[in-house]
Amino acid sequence: MTILVFGQTGQVACELAQLPDVVCLGRDEADLTSPENCSAAILAHKPTAVINAAAYTAVDKAEEEETLATVVNGEAPGAMARTCANLGIPFVQISTDYVFKGGGDAPWLPNDPTGPLGAYGRSKLAGEQQVRAADSVYAILRTSWVVSAHGNNFIKTMLRLGAERDGLNVVADQIGGPTGAKEIATTCHAIAMQLVSSPNKAGTYHFSGAPDCSWADFARAIFDQSDLSCNVTDIPSSAYPTPAVRPLNSRMDCNATFETFDIERPDWRDSLTDILTNLRATA
Repeated sequence: MTILVFGQTGQVACELAQLPDVVCLGRDEADLTSPENCSAAILAHKPTAVINAAAYTAVDKAEEEETLATVVNGEAPGAMARTCANLGIPFVQISTDYVFKGGGDAPWLPNDPTGPLGAYGRSKLAGEQQVRAADSVYAILRTSWVVSAHGNNFIKTMLRLGAERDGLNVVADQIGGPTGAKEIATTCHAIAMQLVSSPNKAGTYHFSGAPDCSWADFARAIFDQSDLSCNVTDIPSSAYPTPAVRPLNSRMDCNATFETFDIERPDWRDSLTDILTNLRATA
């Protein structure tokens, strides 16, 4: 059994590479700006299942490069899904809370109406639509606020700034679930394996860390676990303007993921402990 993963250096791809029966493809082997190239890679490897852990993730830059973002996040996954459908193998696509409009305070259900606020969200939604249209055995896994010991993310930014400053202003009106890349990787792997034997489990699912919190509260937890004396002041999103509008409500209902795959929401505080341990070990 071989699970082919698109992505090699991203946070989730780095964690997937540690799992059994996984082959990860970098940009030199699979260029997501060329959907045909992605299809050819699948045909060449003849895997048992495919996971797409590669994406255009520069949320603000996507406002200027929406065409490119849509090719990478929309057309490439569509080509992958169509190839998997032709081969009769499962396809797992990682998506995002950014496909929602971000209003209210109730957790988003998988079948709730979407309404992206920016180019990144629109590009990821385009990917979801193409994957569904491919009529493959698929799982779209929406996740949020990805963190790990790899690459650039909120934890690393807070550790750097927290060591340099006595206090930070952090957005407090955006609420969501920080999610460890390691947990996302193991979940994608488990879903792909289950789809091989149970294709009836195909569909759209949510997976995020618990409990839901604000970026400001997440920052406080990072400083507490790191023994950094950095005070956090809550600010609204309006006080920290960015080119791309972020959803205020990124809460996601993950009950269907548990009911279908027996996968629970991970506690992000445990994920944070694990990530900080890994960072200290490699410092």
